[in-house]
Amino acid sequence: MSIYLVCIALLALLCLLSGFNVSMLRGSSGVFYGADPQPDSKLYKAQRAHGNTTEYAPILAVLIYALSQSPQPVWVLWCVVLVTVFRYVFVAGILLPPTMAETNPIRFVGALGTYISGLALVVAVLIQATG
Repeated sequence: MSIYLVCIALLALLCLLSGFNVSMLRGSSGVFYGADPQPDSKLYKAQRAHGNTTEYAPILAVLIYALSQSPQPVWVLWCVVLVTVFRYVFVAGILLPPTMAETNPIRFVGALGTYISGLALVVAVLIQATG
């Protein structure tokens, strides 16, 4: 089993499920364009979760795929798994709290973890490219 491909698939699944969630909320609310940007609106939170996922998942998937093309040290594999987990944590941090108007530790951990592990993947690709 390729952990790299599993993580790419999980990022794609997050993108598709978050998009489906937006569609379902649009259907149930009758709001078919835009959303009221209220931090406690379920539709707005779903849109932000999906939008953020579509901003990060593609580049992370490209980095993961590039790294999957040659043997990597164990720390790279851990970063691949962690960045995938942190994306799910971030989405949970948007959708689960009652409002986005307040900071919450779930969203903070998801964002910080994405930045740190994502930058580590960039470093790994640069090492691969120059090695």
